Amino acid sequence: MRNLLPVGKLPADLLSRLIEKAPIPDSRVLLGPGIGIDCAVIDAGDTLLVLKSDPITFTTEDIGWYAVQVNANDIATTGATPRWLLVTLLLPEIKTTPELAETIFDQISAACQEIGASLIGGHTEITHGLDRPIVVGTLIGEVDRDKLVTPDGAQPTDRLLLTKGVPIEATAILAREFGDELILNEADRLSEDELKQARNFLYRPGISVLREARIATQVGRIHAMHDPTEGGIYTALWEMSQACGRSLLVNISSVPVPDLSLRICHILDIDPLAAIASGSLLLAVAKEEAAGICDAIRRAGITCTDIGEVISEPGEATVWRQTEDGETKPLTRPPRDAIARLFE
Repeated sequence: MRNLLPVGKLPADLLSRLIEKAPIPDSRVLLGPGIGIDCAVIDAGDTLLVLKSDPITFTTEDIGWYAVQVNANDIATTGATPRWLLVTLLLPEIKTTPELAETIFDQISAACQEIGASLIGGHTEITHGLDRPIVVGTLIGEVDRDKLVTPDGAQPTDRLLLTKGVPIEATAILAREFGDELILNEADRLSEDELKQARNFLYRPGISVLREARIATQVGRIHAMHDPTEGGIYTALWEMSQACGRSLLVNISSVPVPDLSLRICHILDIDPLAAIASGSLLLAVAKEEAAGICDAIRRAGITCTDIGEVISEPGEATVWRQTEDGETKPLTRPPRDAIARLFE
């Protein structure tokens, strides 16, 4: 029997082996591929260019707007400003109408206007074998050389901050793709208003982290930022640990989970901490400035929580979790995103 891989990201060990084979002969590449490294950085002379590519595959609703946001989030984690977007739009055969193409383009255009980016090119086609649209965005940002933040920059004693809560993105996806199951569940059914609220998590509290990233970099020393996506906050912590080569100690019980998110995850048997979580921002910041950075983000109306610290741990970088009784245990990295099985 073939060793088939499940839906979701490639396993970290396989991805690491593949990345090791990638040649980078150009000395202008300041940051190339790696586990936990979401953006490439190119030396462009006076400024640095930051490049990111990401698809939207779990959902189809508002897919054009969605694609811009998730790419912009990763650009924001470097301290850069999103500037130029290229889009590959793959549309399903039989189902594609001019109206569908126009709707997706209108969503992309509106989202670009929101963040001040320009749509500069890409590719479109109607693709054999697809049953739904897929959008792949490549976003280029710009940052001053002395303002660049990279995932490998976390330092011992840094505090780990998390904005908003988790899993914002999964809450919206599950409400949009599995609404019937949530409304018809006999044990803890959602009302129509609650389902509408959950679907609207894309916008409120929102999956964009541009505001909090900008605030944080303006008021304090940010050593690393990461956008929790597939695998949720669990995977984001592991990716930050691997990127910086240091261990993390996290109080998992302090990670905020909205009540509505918790209910939806319970109904669908999903671990909310292992589910796709765009909308929250994980930061490693200088210990003495953590409180001030938290306060500045909170003054903007965005929740910010201290969930742990970067530690000097001999040996291989590990993520440790604090239990309620004060013990520390290793945090297991999810093999894939918690919602992936629902799409198989």
